[in-house]
Amino acid sequence: MKKNENQKALIINIFTFVILMITIYLAYQFYQSNNFNGFIRSETNLNVSEFKRDKKVKYSDINSYKITSNDFNDAMFSKEVQVKKNTPYKVTCMIKTKGVQADRNTSSIGAQIAISNTVERSVAISGDNDWQKVEFIFNSKNRETVDIVFRLGGTEGNAKGEAWFSDFKIEEGQSEDDSNWKFACFIFKNTNVTIDNKDINIQVTDTDITDISNTIERFEESCNTLSEGKMTADCDIYEIQEPITSLSYDDEFGYYVAPEDVEKQIRDVINQHNYDHIFVVVRLGNEEYENDIEIKDWIGLGSMDYYGIGFSNIRLPNSSKSYIYKYDVRVNQFPEEVFLHEFLHSLERTAKEYGYTIPALHDYKDYGYENEYLVGQREWYKDYMNQEIYTSNGYVGLPNEIYTLKPAKKSNFEYANELEIYTEPQNIFEEIRGIFENLFTNIGLIIGKT
Repeated sequence: MKKNENQKALIINIFTFVILMITIYLAYQFYQSNNFNGFIRSETNLNVSEFKRDKKVKYSDINSYKITSNDFNDAMFSKEVQVKKNTPYKVTCMIKTKGVQADRNTSSIGAQIAISNTVERSVAISGDNDWQKVEFIFNSKNRETVDIVFRLGGTEGNAKGEAWFSDFKIEEGQSEDDSNWKFACFIFKNTNVTIDNKDINIQVTDTDITDISNTIERFEESCNTLSEGKMTADCDIYEIQEPITSLSYDDEFGYYVAPEDVEKQIRDVINQHNYDHIFVVVRLGNEEYENDIEIKDWIGLGSMDYYGIGFSNIRLPNSSKSYIYKYDVRVNQFPEEVFLHEFLHSLERTAKEYGYTIPALHDYKDYGYENEYLVGQREWYKDYMNQEIYTSNGYVGLPNEIYTLKPAKKSNFEYANELEIYTEPQNIFEEIRGIFENLFTNIGLIIGKT
């Protein structure tokens, strides 16, 4: 009788042990699929996207982070990162996509790395793509924390499909302290677009190119002289034969060239160099087509950026008789004004992002300046660039250090320092420790809210 009881107890113990092992295994499998290592999951349209750790489709030994959106949505994994002010950072990860589509025709929507609640982002991947490395470079500016997101979607629209993210890394680079700015000036020789079902083909002439080249030389000189040596400018000119085939539209400005409209034409050049600012020179009308493309009173547009690099439009006049980019002692002694004005818009935006209070670039009349014959707003720019605009509270303008606060770029990471922010558990013991750390963190959050 006692022997039977012992056998029965043994069977029960074995059965209990097996059930326990199965439960632990299933719990561990659930943990591996749902442990997001401190990432927060969010989506614009709730309950549309699914977030998983994928142990089947992965780039390396660790499970990938997967977002599935069966309908259009903006979904992301995010983690807040502490950063040093005015410091360049580079975030990299491997991304794989399947059937990723955007809800609008723009290159800014897809699988990407970004900073939450800003337009700062990496390239966006769409369609079907095997694993590829994606880099996102940014400057912390005046921030001490940034919310880094790995996203399927975008600030300008939503996406659907499947995206996998893996092998995250963040590096801290070295800030530059020089004030020599490198400019890329792209002259697009052809604009071939369809507006209101009309095919419009506009060309830039050899005379236009000569005028712009001469004006760029004057722009380089003026950056040095008007800033009183606080900055220098070095500009490379590229003549682009491949036409512009799309334009962006804004109710305030009408049609213009956004970075997305010319990304494929300028991408390789920008990737091969360390430019601090980009000019895109384009003709959007001439005597024959002057009423076919809606332009609302602008000759230059600034305050845009191409992956963190300042980006400005310079529009050639419709009339070949215009002297706007031609030096003439009797007509125009400051043809580089449009280039300088749009560049200063980028410095104006940078100053505000760093927390400086400065006059608005367009408010020259409020400070007693005039748009003078022959030289335009030259005196205003000079005082603006040297913090010599007089007010009752002292002198104001761009701070001197603005000329060294240049965009972050690849050259800042020659001697990079990798931060231990995206470290994954390396074994089961670290994973178990992570479980308890997350448990205690969540308990602390619950207690803190009560």
